[in-house]
Amino acid sequence: TDPAIEPVLLKQTYTKGSTQMIKIGDSILEWSKNFKLYLTTKMRNPHYLPEVAVKVTLLNFMITQVGLQDQLLNIVVEKERPDLAEEKARLVVEGAENKEQL
Repeated sequence: TDPAIEPVLLKQTYTKGSTQMIKIGDSILEWSKNFKLYLTTKMRNPHYLPEVAVKVTLLNFMITQVGLQDQLLNIVVEKERPDLAEEKARLVVEGAENKEQL
């Protein structure tokens, strides 16, 4: 991942007065809660490292119905049980690190 967009992916905002701010590189910018970042690729089957995959919501337009159900379930869990979503993200990264050590 490009380090410049890391604060955006992690939504590393802070409050200054009554305004949400974010630091990107050397710039400090006002953060809008309505901001959305969409990244696309022409790659047919891109592979993302687990460290990246846990920071974003991936949408595969070539997905099966079961795969789409899994993605929607993940979105619901993130909204309703963020503690479980964080635990899953931690376990995915931990599993990748363990696999790398083997």
